[in-house]
Amino acid sequence: MNTEQNKRTGTKQKILKIATALFSKYGYKGTSVRKIASEVGIKQSALYNHFENKECIFLEVSKDIFATPFPFNSEEIKQNALKGRAFISKFAQQYKLLTFDKSNEKMFRLLMIELLQNEGLREQFMSEFHDKNVKILAEGFFVMMQNSLVRSGDPMLMAYEFISTLFYIRLQITILRFDIKSTDMLSTQFEKHVDFFWESIKI
Repeated sequence: MNTEQNKRTGTKQKILKIATALFSKYGYKGTSVRKIASEVGIKQSALYNHFENKECIFLEVSKDIFATPFPFNSEEIKQNALKGRAFISKFAQQYKLLTFDKSNEKMFRLLMIELLQNEGLREQFMSEFHDKNVKILAEGFFVMMQNSLVRSGDPMLMAYEFISTLFYIRLQITILRFDIKSTDMLSTQFEKHVDFFWESIKI
């Protein structure tokens, strides 16, 4: 990669970082392309060399918030799934870290609001978060079934069952923190969910 490409990549990452902070503070409607460009220290016209419009920036930012905690390929999924309970425990721990990450929290809250208003965001949520996570978990559960680690069943349904509770805990924590209420009682819910779930599927 040459110097010009490095500079371009660096500028794009700076735009995303600053845009994330602005979206978190002012919301989608309250953040303008002009404001983002000003904070980055470039002209508005220069920003359009990296992103077509504000929505493109917003969708790119949201990818990181919705990203699966396990960006594994099939072989990596198989190797981790052979560890049985440790596989779902690691998944839940990564999910917990995302949930309590303060830099992630405000954007997650904003994305929950925008999901009902932005079709592109809904499509991205389904592909980047829902579909990928369910696929990874389903592949893992299938490997476990093949190796007699868990009872036979529908791995896709098992994946739905596991991740839906994690998502609900994350949503509950987000709501409580929005109202400045304690989340102490939920701090161990991720681990308790893993324990309960594993006991219900193991052989």
